[in-house]
Amino acid sequence: MPVPTNVMASSEYVDAMSDLILNSRLPVGLVAIGLQSIPEYSMSSTYKDGLLRMRRLGALLHFLNFSGSVEQLQWVEEMQMDGVHIDMTQLRNEMLPFDALSQIRRPAYSSTQIYASNIALVKDIENAAEWQIDYCYGGLMMPPLSRHQTLQINDSRIAKAIFSLHPHQHPNQNGDK
Repeated sequence: MPVPTNVMASSEYVDAMSDLILNSRLPVGLVAIGLQSIPEYSMSSTYKDGLLRMRRLGALLHFLNFSGSVEQLQWVEEMQMDGVHIDMTQLRNEMLPFDALSQIRRPAYSSTQIYASNIALVKDIENAAEWQIDYCYGGLMMPPLSRHQTLQINDSRIAKAIFSLHPHQHPNQNGDK
């Protein structure tokens, strides 16, 4: 779930997000918060407080739009981010310093996973394997479904069985029918 910087610095928003997470009954570790940028210096303490509150609830912290700057590396290490997302076009165009990836592989960042987005070329997959990137996603990995494919899925017998409108005789664990 991508979250703007000003949201994590606002205690009202963090309170509302905490209530939503607590009332959702989702398992711990299923909610991942995507941080889009580093906050300005004036709001960094309230931003950190919001992140720590989310961490205590079991939310995973991911840094989106990682460019490998020294400030971003410090935030990733200090807040013990669970993942960083890099854009493969940055690696393709050599805009991301390669030493940033090697620094994330150091023991100080041991639990941080690296995600590569915008995988569009077969060479991107080869580079991701060479650079020991943990996860990849993009158009080459899973192309979008066409309208025709979506209609075929909707018309299938399996889909009809799964999405049948007949109520179940026995309530599930949540008490729903």
